[in-house]
Amino acid sequence: MEIKPIAYIHTDFPEKFGIPRQSGLAGGLRGRIVFEPEYRNPDALRGLEDFSHIWLIWEFSANRTNGSWQPLVRPPRLGGNAHMGVFATRSPFRPNALGMSCVKVAGISLSTPDGPVITVCGADLMDGTPIYDIKPYIKYSDSRPEAECGYVDRLVQTSLKVVFPGELSDRINDKEKIPALVEVLRLDPRPSYHDAPHRVYGLSFAGYNVRFKVEGQVLTVVDVEPLHLNAN
Repeated sequence: MEIKPIAYIHTDFPEKFGIPRQSGLAGGLRGRIVFEPEYRNPDALRGLEDFSHIWLIWEFSANRTNGSWQPLVRPPRLGGNAHMGVFATRSPFRPNALGMSCVKVAGISLSTPDGPVITVCGADLMDGTPIYDIKPYIKYSDSRPEAECGYVDRLVQTSLKVVFPGELSDRINDKEKIPALVEVLRLDPRPSYHDAPHRVYGLSFAGYNVRFKVEGQVLTVVDVEPLHLNAN
């Protein structure tokens, strides 16, 4: 079987670092799904307006492995040292680099200069990620509250307190981006095995380089500056 992208998603993340580890964790994040020219037929979206959520099938395009793979991976949420079978994880390094995300539909515009566009919330995808398929979320079959989730059930989910000084948040022109940015920071973008209170990290988001440090359960933003990406 040969597959090709039907669309690409546009988000505020030009790089992998800082992207939430699962979809829906930062519901304020917005993305635009723009279809490739041959799929810009509004009839293909007929009825989708009645669904609140959709599944995206996409490619880990920033993690190309040239066909190589390993049966064991080290999930970051387990500290980066414990090994698990690749099929017991959502690691991007897989035999077929496919990911799946459940996102909320914020709006569907059928007539734009780019053809039909779906705006979604809560996407955990990098800007420019290729989308291979879109399916409606169906709660009677897709939701399993009784499911057991192995080592994931044993993880302690914590969130950080975010200190974002006003003089730094004022540097972000689009104020509507700030709540989503705070959501992302609260999730702790660092690898789980990093715990260096004096280390300053940089997060690329919505055209800005947001620099922060973490001490205990408090994340403090220390600088915000326009992002200058390499044109090459």
